[in-house]
Amino acid sequence: MTDKENVMIEDFFKQAAQQQIEDNGFTERVMRSLPDRKGQMVRRLSQLWTLFCIAVAGVLFFLFGGWQVVTGLFFASLKVIFGWLEVQMVTATTTEIPVNLWAILLLGAMVLVYLPYQTARKLSATL
Repeated sequence: MTDKENVMIEDFFKQAAQQQIEDNGFTERVMRSLPDRKGQMVRRLSQLWTLFCIAVAGVLFFLFGGWQVVTGLFFASLKVIFGWLEVQMVTATTTEIPVNLWAILLLGAMVLVYLPYQTARKLSATL
């Protein structure tokens, strides 16, 4: 093809691109009346896949003794906490720095309540 033919073809398509055919909103009405099947199907498959993964994770958790690990960690951490409290109660009166055990316990309780509350609040604000 020559340059002259290319210019003629480009001019032809420019003129065709500038033309508009009035459809009086027909295209928009057709698009609104079509069901959104693909979006619904993808959403449904995503929900099923999530449910399947959660079920598999739960079965594997119990199958491989995950519950025993969690309870073991929980009771071991309780033993450490109570052991620390016992040491603090015995040695609190003998230290040079005055330590109020109840202030420590109250501070710990506030941290254990406040941090999850703040985290949940921030997460709900982002969603």
